[in-house]
Amino acid sequence: MNRIPNSQLIEKDIPSRRAGWGKIETFAHTYNGYTQWGSFKKCREVAKQGINLYKGKKELNQSLTDLRTCLFFEARRWKHFEKAPSKNGLGYIHALVEAIRTRVAARELS
Repeated sequence: MNRIPNSQLIEKDIPSRRAGWGKIETFAHTYNGYTQWGSFKKCREVAKQGINLYKGKKELNQSLTDLRTCLFFEARRWKHFEKAPSKNGLGYIHALVEAIRTRVAARELS
């Protein structure tokens, strides 16, 4: 899997708003949250913050690094379940992708 560092991420790398799970999952794996944070535990903590914001109906205003960590973790979660995300899961995943797009468009790459 080709990794894309935040500094090299451009809008065309990000799946479209109508992209299916396959394209989103492939994009999610262009980043490795475990490597970024040094452990599964820390990666999970960052991912949980995103889930809590989403469930609390708050803006996903984390950094690009945190948002990509959340998306990576969701990809790993659904891989573990051996199925595609549920409707609710996809809602969160699409919100992450759009938040990532917003950060990249604004060149907020940290």
